[in-house]
Amino acid sequence: MRIYPIETGNFKLDGGAMFGVVPKSLWQRTNPADSNNMISMSMRAMLIEEGNRLILIDNGMGDKQSDKFFGYYYLYGDASLDKSLAKYGFHRDDITDVFLTHLHFDHCGGSIQWNKNRTAYEPAFKNARYWSNSNHWEWAIKPNPREKASFLTENIMPIQESGQLHFVNIPEGDFLRNSALGFDVFFVNGHTDKMMIPHINYKGKKLVFMADLLPTVGHIPLPYVMGYDTRPLLTLEEKATFLQRAADEEYYLFLEHDADNELCTLKHTEKGVRLEKTHTFEDIF
Repeated sequence: MRIYPIETGNFKLDGGAMFGVVPKSLWQRTNPADSNNMISMSMRAMLIEEGNRLILIDNGMGDKQSDKFFGYYYLYGDASLDKSLAKYGFHRDDITDVFLTHLHFDHCGGSIQWNKNRTAYEPAFKNARYWSNSNHWEWAIKPNPREKASFLTENIMPIQESGQLHFVNIPEGDFLRNSALGFDVFFVNGHTDKMMIPHINYKGKKLVFMADLLPTVGHIPLPYVMGYDTRPLLTLEEKATFLQRAADEEYYLFLEHDADNELCTLKHTEKGVRLEKTHTFEDIF
């Protein structure tokens, strides 16, 4: 097995929304805001090469939305999915599986693209199976008013219409062992219903793709919960459970949204679980 970090692009979001009830005087120490109160965010995907499978976990916003839409999110930098794949010698047509932690637009927007004539949408990964789970899929196609702006029909329904949609099993508890993708999956419900957090055994270490359970290292303290979460008190419980386990078992956390840090490790302190160290992917793996 080989794993690669895939940079699909960078954007900005309102710092207050990203940290909920936490005052700016605290969160700006780790996530400094610009003059518009926006903080820098990445959309870092993960590529897993194992045998004849090439699995992409999440894929950023894509490029099919309008200039007006992208204008809300202050895109910056020159990183892209195709450039990142090419860096490691791959093309999007090589992807065999696309695993979507959840269906918010900044995680799944790259799943679908315009056709050549810009008359219809089509899968951006024509040879891939797309993986979600049945509970989250139903949640996304019948969105609540709070999340409606994050679940975009053009990102979601063409996956089903293509015939490439598949569902992973939903466990009786919150942990699925040895999923159809070959890794374990932790299911959480605070951010959105049945978001999936992959746990991958890699080179003798446990590597965890954090999605929106832990967007940045600035979100490690328990109360630092996004205003976007649908059930913030549940997020607190899920974070507490996960962070204890991550510190105990020395997980390496792969950060999807941290513009400055690819990986981090945690430690126990008198104040609770805190950051131990940040790492580059290349330095560890």
